[in-house]
Amino acid sequence: MCGSSSRCLSERQAEKRLKRRHFIASTALTALTGVSVRAQVADLNDAINKAGRQRMLSQRASKAYLALLQKVEPRSAQQVLDKSIALFEKQLGELKAFAPSATIRGTYDALDGTWNDFKRELISATPSREGAAKVVKLDAAVLALANQGTTQYEAASGKPVGRLVNIAGRQRMLSQRMAKFYLAGAMQIDAAGSAAEIARSRAEFLAALDILRNAPEATAQIRQELVLADAQWMFFNRGLERLEGAVASPAHMSDVFVTSENLLAIMDRVTGLYSDLKT
Repeated sequence: MCGSSSRCLSERQAEKRLKRRHFIASTALTALTGVSVRAQVADLNDAINKAGRQRMLSQRASKAYLALLQKVEPRSAQQVLDKSIALFEKQLGELKAFAPSATIRGTYDALDGTWNDFKRELISATPSREGAAKVVKLDAAVLALANQGTTQYEAASGKPVGRLVNIAGRQRMLSQRMAKFYLAGAMQIDAAGSAAEIARSRAEFLAALDILRNAPEATAQIRQELVLADAQWMFFNRGLERLEGAVASPAHMSDVFVTSENLLAIMDRVTGLYSDLKT
């Protein structure tokens, strides 16, 4: 506990600078990920990774839209939105081309149409409250089909590591989903429903962390990354809890946006490490 108000202030400032530096690093990583992911799907593990990343991008794009609407990290939010749209479309084409069955191909044909409806709302006009309600509704349809495709690719793999790639990849989505609902709740878009969704996602996220760290396939490097995830989760969850029983301030919304990006970067690395396992 701080011994004085000046010390408390300096510690909060130091924490904010630390998170900001982490955010700069994470945006550099996610920007790199957007251009350096494999040009084509390499194998079924890679397909599960990319299919799962589509789930995350649906939630991340909505998060960025809500952040822009509320002027939260506007420059970064615009970059996140643009990169999320570009990466989703790139991976959608790759996953359709790689589809090993007509059933999986059908899922991605359906996702193509649903995605176009969602994208149209994301880019059609300046973000508005009316548009925000539509975006949150449309992202649910995109998420459902993206998740369907991921589970189909996992089933096609038929290997235990495929399940771990799916679980790790889903953590990316949950980080963005919680941040999205925080921003939705902050502007009173179904505040009670948003709080309930955060609670459900929080419980799933924590349970999945235990699965990932205790899996026999978890390497020392994976476990090291999960230690970082635990630390970043503490920052992120602290921000999420501020919404409960209080009005979210611009600073609190910024903290949630930043820490969700940091947590995403870590879980993306964990997913990649599981994807690279050949077991």
